[in-house]
Amino acid sequence: MTLTSSDLARPTTADPPPAPANTPIDADAPGRIGLGRRTLGIVVLVGVVFLAVLMSLAVGAKPIPIGSVIEAFVSFDPTVTDHLVVRELRLPRTIVGLLVGSALGVAGALMQAVTRNPLADPGILGVNAGASFAVVIAIWAFGIGSVDGLVWFALIGAAVTSIVVYALGSIGRGGASPVRLALAGAALSALLFALTRAVTLLDTATLDQFRFWAVGSLSGRDADVAWSLGPFIAVGFLIAVGISRPLNAIGLGDDTAAALGIKVGVTRVLGGISIMLLCGAAVAAVGPIGFVGLVVPHATRAWFGPDQRWLVPACALTGAGLLLACDTLGRVIARPGEVQVGIMTAAIGGPVFVFLVRRMRMVKL
Repeated sequence: MTLTSSDLARPTTADPPPAPANTPIDADAPGRIGLGRRTLGIVVLVGVVFLAVLMSLAVGAKPIPIGSVIEAFVSFDPTVTDHLVVRELRLPRTIVGLLVGSALGVAGALMQAVTRNPLADPGILGVNAGASFAVVIAIWAFGIGSVDGLVWFALIGAAVTSIVVYALGSIGRGGASPVRLALAGAALSALLFALTRAVTLLDTATLDQFRFWAVGSLSGRDADVAWSLGPFIAVGFLIAVGISRPLNAIGLGDDTAAALGIKVGVTRVLGGISIMLLCGAAVAAVGPIGFVGLVVPHATRAWFGPDQRWLVPACALTGAGLLLACDTLGRVIARPGEVQVGIMTAAIGGPVFVFLVRRMRMVKL
């Protein structure tokens, strides 16, 4: 059989026509390049977190050599002061910082995915306001002053507030929507912060004690706080990992996700539970810390893309490293005192977020 030029030009089913040269490449599609980039990012983040842990254990009012830090774990000697400082004082603080930073990072990513709002942070669902109001009531009405006691009150306040926000956002036709949840959270937050301000103004002693918690600090947090946080953060993280694939579909739109068989309502409820556990535990332990839940997801998404399966663990590592770095820097710039970590995250997070908005392409949610 003789082949003509027209036969050669005609496409066949076995050999589909090539894509045009200007066809955009999906950077988030599974493939060698995307996998390598993301794996490299995870490895780098693990190294950064490890370095942040070492610095958190070594840097403070009393500098401790890295060798002594390692010896405190390898060959602990209770008669050596440096070993006691590392094991008894700085290690619990570092563990709490890791837990809180990772929780806020993952919670921020979930909030932005569930509400499809790129400016969502732990305050949008009233978590900060609910926890703050519960802490004020615990101090004012029950005289509780220990961190262990305040943790449970703040967690309950955050949980109740999250439930009320979701109930308010579900009223009316169509059920809960991102806009309704954001509006309900903003309205309830304004009310709770007003009530908190009223209580603290009426009682000077309550104001003095609440003021230290409200600024956000890792100082004085011991191993008991870490044990109290651990279960809640672990459950919240597991839920976040479990709904990562449905959240990817929701990012395409509710109708598209429903057409793909995703239960949008169930996914949003599970996301809200995860956010409640992560934010509630974090805010309860160290107070409301800003910008971590806002900046971390955007910075991480710029490298890893919008895939929640990669974004959740990456945000956990980034949040942990960022919070420990801010806490360590706060101990350096005001030695022998310290600047609270809540102030440091605001001072660093604000300019970083402006840089991300102006210089980097914001990945579509």
